[in-house]
Amino acid sequence: MELRAEIISVGTELLLGEIVNTDAQFLCRELSALGINVFYQTVVGDNPGRLAAAVELARGRSDILITTGGLGPTCDDLTKQTLARCFGLELVFDPESAARIRDYFAWRFPAGTMPENNLQQAMLPRGCRVLPNDWGTAPGCIFEAEGRRVIMLPGPPSECRPMFRERVAPYLRALSGQTIRSRSLRVFGLGESAVEERFRDRMNALTNPTLAPYAKAGEVELRLTARAESAAAADALMDPVQAEIQAELGDLVYGVDAASLEEVAFGLLRERGLTFGCAESCTGGLVAKRFTDLPGASAVFRGGVVTYCDQAKEALLGVPRGVLEDRGAVSAEVARAMAQGARRVLGCDLAAATTGVAGPDRDDRGNPVGLVYVALATPEEVFCREVRLGPGRDRVRTAAAHHAFDMVRRALQGLAVE
Repeated sequence: MELRAEIISVGTELLLGEIVNTDAQFLCRELSALGINVFYQTVVGDNPGRLAAAVELARGRSDILITTGGLGPTCDDLTKQTLARCFGLELVFDPESAARIRDYFAWRFPAGTMPENNLQQAMLPRGCRVLPNDWGTAPGCIFEAEGRRVIMLPGPPSECRPMFRERVAPYLRALSGQTIRSRSLRVFGLGESAVEERFRDRMNALTNPTLAPYAKAGEVELRLTARAESAAAADALMDPVQAEIQAELGDLVYGVDAASLEEVAFGLLRERGLTFGCAESCTGGLVAKRFTDLPGASAVFRGGVVTYCDQAKEALLGVPRGVLEDRGAVSAEVARAMAQGARRVLGCDLAAATTGVAGPDRDDRGNPVGLVYVALATPEEVFCREVRLGPGRDRVRTAAAHHAFDMVRRALQGLAVE
């Protein structure tokens, strides 16, 4: 059964641009993985009249309505009231939800008193399926009316995302009567347009499984999705397509269902019992930050050094002054010396280094914005890449960190590093 979903995001702060609507982005990806089409998204302020108009429009063209936001305890949180009115449902008090809200406040604020208006969150449409919220106070709910399925979720991403995955996805998965499986092939080294050009004809021809590219910061994800009566049958549909993609892209595919390049690098280091450190200039600590975001990183990571000026590169990493004066900080020679210095100072097996021009202007030697050198020192040799990443300070830093982790990955897998 093909289902069409529509997302209605509620919150004036979204319309004002005060926060980015990451809930809708997340839900679209999750629904796509479940084989559910999303044809429309709407953002509505905290206004019951405009929300009601959006709901009326949505229920005339979609099978599933998913709302985010507007489930809080304050006077502008009117999502439940508005949707109940649109579908002719009464809001009733749910004692179990109220007990969970009280327990949450007792846990979070043991010496405080819960504001009574929080119990408004326990008012839910009669006959709905309550979605307990283990990550906050606002319960979500699902109800069916007039041939439509309505799902209400809280707005904070820290609540919306786990509630969808734990509470809503199993419900939606059961609606189709089929098993839907997805695989994510992560690609680094080719842009989205180049990937799309290579696979355009196959993507257009495929119906089950489907293949779609998604541009991410500095890399590309290829998402395979198949429907079948069982997981094994869905996997069998995807296997030959995955094999074809990997045969064509080779080692540009750095992982299947991998979360990130740093996760892959971390896994390889841990498997081999090796340690890692870094010396950073243009990335300003981003390599260390991303690596230490990973649970268990302390078993591998020895430390990071941010040497943003020449004096720090010389004093902390031992980069020769003559090299800095002759070649300049943004050079392959300095990047190599930084990586070697980090490996020596931190006592690690592998060390990465970044130095470059993040922008917005050229450096004092006229090097263009986006010119970056990324080096990797191993017990055997030192590798260095020159990359030209174009303008955009955040983009340059993100891509430079990607290259550092990709070099670690390649060195440990016996692939070409430079």
